[in-house]
Amino acid sequence: MNCTSCGKGLLKPSFIEGQFRSHTCTHCNGHWILIEDFAAWKERNPNFAFAENISFEADATDTKKALICPVSGVIMRKFRISSSTDHRIDYSAPVGGIWLDAGEWELLKEEGLAGTLNAVVTQQWQNQIREQSTKQNFSDIYADKFSNDTYAKVKELRKWLNAQPQKADLRAYLLAEDPYSAEK
Repeated sequence: MNCTSCGKGLLKPSFIEGQFRSHTCTHCNGHWILIEDFAAWKERNPNFAFAENISFEADATDTKKALICPVSGVIMRKFRISSSTDHRIDYSAPVGGIWLDAGEWELLKEEGLAGTLNAVVTQQWQNQIREQSTKQNFSDIYADKFSNDTYAKVKELRKWLNAQPQKADLRAYLLAEDPYSAEK
């Protein structure tokens, strides 16, 4: 098979870290992995844990253009790997294959996601990332609007308020223009 990313190399059979099958490009060192191979390997090695909290010096490349599946010829979808990075991996649904650009495997390990590679391409995972990103965006907006110190105090107050049994009455008291007046 020809490389889907660089178009210059060939995809040669290999193993990622000697653990599960892949095809590695002879030119750009990207990896083509079938989810079924990864899942079968995980079933045979349920207690295997990839090293976490690693760091690597090389930047993981992230192909911005749409890639074509080397098996089916269909355009692959891009899936975010986590809410803490905008990095995306390419997935071919008809084949169940994932393309990892050079360095992306190391990035997955650094993010603690190497053992859950098959989960990354599920709708549930992507929805979770979207939800986390939305929460972070709102948090950033509030921090910019209020200042970090004020925002931290307001979050602490909110946490305390939500733990109170009479929180509705406390909110009404706080929001009233004059909580000691009988007039509305």
